[in-house]
Amino acid sequence: MTDLHRAHVGAVPFENLDVALGRPVPLDLKSLQAKLVERRRGGYCYEQNSLFAAALERIGFTVSARGARNRSRGTSLPPVTHALLVVTIEGEQWLADVGFGWQGPLEPVPLRDGVRVEQSGWTFGIGVEGEGVHVLRSLRAEGWIDLYAFAPQSLYPGDFTVMNHYSSSHPRSRFLGQVVAQKPGADARRALVRETLSIVRDDGTTEERVVKAGELTAVLAADFGIELDEAERAGLERLYPADA
Repeated sequence: MTDLHRAHVGAVPFENLDVALGRPVPLDLKSLQAKLVERRRGGYCYEQNSLFAAALERIGFTVSARGARNRSRGTSLPPVTHALLVVTIEGEQWLADVGFGWQGPLEPVPLRDGVRVEQSGWTFGIGVEGEGVHVLRSLRAEGWIDLYAFAPQSLYPGDFTVMNHYSSSHPRSRFLGQVVAQKPGADARRALVRETLSIVRDDGTTEERVVKAGELTAVLAADFGIELDEAERAGLERLYPADA
């Protein structure tokens, strides 16, 4: 499973481009394969982890889904909007998540309190809080940072549908009205949010620059492996400021 997880995050970027374009986000397996595999596009957590779960189940893994609260953006109490996977292998549970963007793990993480794993220079840990809530953490220069927290209850396709509806259409969703593309990597992690491209390297150094509308197609292709058709290019460029 480790090799499959690494291969997926290395090949399929995190992105919200259909949401930004006002398009529906189908979660059926045929649509996911067509978009993420055949079209060289990406997707966000519901798409990515649905496809990865189907691949794992096809080769015999036992997979269940969980819903998490994203803690990476501050101390507020956000709704449960992130979807991840728990895979059971010989009685041991592993967190598998190919859909958390540039901050996510490169490999599965053992789901045990106090676990600490290093993945190509990036360190992740698991903590357990009250009511059996698990927390995925990332070690940064300033110390441990909580990424997200999730309860032990399993989620099902209908739950993904409801969460997907909120993330793709609710006015408070951070995915509306802006371009988001992200990709974790062994040496560097990249994120494009609106017009800002950020790169964080494994030595702790960071780099930021502004991406102009005319550069968007090239940046999405070179930094994230995303290929746009002409209608997508034109629609996304219209989201940028007139002077960008």
